[in-house]
Amino acid sequence: MGKKLQTERRLRPVDLARGHGLSTQAVRNYEEAGILPPAARTPHGYRVYTPLHAGALRAFLALLPGHGHRTASAVMRAVNEGADEDAFRLIDESHAELLDDRRTLQAVERALRDLDPSAVAEAVRGTGGGGRFIGPLAGSLGIGPATLRAWERAGLVRPRRDPLTGYRVYDEAAVREARLTRQLRRGGHPLEQIAPLIAQVREAGGLEPLEDTLRDWHGRLSARGRAMLAGAAGLEAYLRERG
Repeated sequence: MGKKLQTERRLRPVDLARGHGLSTQAVRNYEEAGILPPAARTPHGYRVYTPLHAGALRAFLALLPGHGHRTASAVMRAVNEGADEDAFRLIDESHAELLDDRRTLQAVERALRDLDPSAVAEAVRGTGGGGRFIGPLAGSLGIGPATLRAWERAGLVRPRRDPLTGYRVYDEAAVREARLTRQLRRGGHPLEQIAPLIAQVREAGGLEPLEDTLRDWHGRLSARGRAMLAGAAGLEAYLRERG
């Protein structure tokens, strides 16, 4: 009876692969990467998996959406090596990254709420020409050229360089970034809070479509948070199965 049960509990690579829409090569790769525990071999060299390997695969696939391939792989390697505390630390770091992303989003939204609508309208009107040099732009903003250069070093403003003279030239997008940065600095926001907002404005292609970008950002963070919950449940099931 015991021998029969042991035989029934044997799984081939194809058995694991079929249940998760994977190739048998992917299953073998996961074992070689330490994501699955080492498999026994038949006298002919064929891999023999067990329900424990199936549990490891389920745990890895559950961790993947919330933590990404690199962290999920490292977590499973640590668990399979008996280094559970290392696995938990990796998961904690992932949660800390998510929290940082949430705080960044909150900072961007606070900065947007502090923007004066009339100043925003002025910022997005553009330069009305082919570009502006640093002196005139700094003068129009009531700041010194050194401040504009500091904002450039912080990644807040990205002027291009004139190919003949090497002078900074601020096109419409750079002028908009400089005006928004100036307004937010007047509101007391530090550069590290302004930087994410400017990055989001660039990604969205301006302030107008930024609302959709922020809504998508919220959605991605919520989806990642829920995926982490599912990953935790999958890993806990594997730890219980492993004993």
